[in-house]
Amino acid sequence: MNKISRFNSLDEVGGQDQASQRGHPLSRQLGTRSIVLVGLMGAGKSTVGRRLAQTLKLPFRDADHEIEAAAGMTIPEIFAIHGEDHFRDGERRVIARLLQEGPIVLATGGGAFMNEETRQRVAENGISIWLKADLDVLMRRVRKRSTRPLLQNPDPEGTMRRLMEVRHPVYATADITIDSHEAPHDKVVAEVVRALNEWFERDEQGSARG
Repeated sequence: MNKISRFNSLDEVGGQDQASQRGHPLSRQLGTRSIVLVGLMGAGKSTVGRRLAQTLKLPFRDADHEIEAAAGMTIPEIFAIHGEDHFRDGERRVIARLLQEGPIVLATGGGAFMNEETRQRVAENGISIWLKADLDVLMRRVRKRSTRPLLQNPDPEGTMRRLMEVRHPVYATADITIDSHEAPHDKVVAEVVRALNEWFERDEQGSARG
């Protein structure tokens, strides 16, 4: 199968293991829902997501890695060959497929949550968590990788500022917001677990009142 046809079949690639090893109380409360991490590039979604998945004994999925594996090319190559619009369509489809495998911990690309259909699917099948970071923190992290397609220009910091202006109001609609500051990732994971416990408590109280 060539690369283009593989990319076009993103929503068909698949089937991952279910959370057969679930043992953490939060995992049981999730049912079939997934934990979906959203936020800008450099916010720590993949790193925090992996450690959160280990803590909760859930499978971890990185949407960007799933797209690359399915398409047989890197995301910069997808942008270069197909363009951003085509990538976003594939991203939407692969996230829809991954959400059907829940419960999982899912790290999404920075632009994924901007899609209205994806936000609706996340609302129906998951709990969204915005990892929020300041500009200086984001820039320090993204400078470690030179392959970010949206930052391949003479003013990456200006681009990041514009992305923050456009995307932050949408990220703010997530169920939970966590500050992804310059702290050990285990501390951020602990903050996510605490916030999830509080979210479930509020949800249960709301259900009892209803």
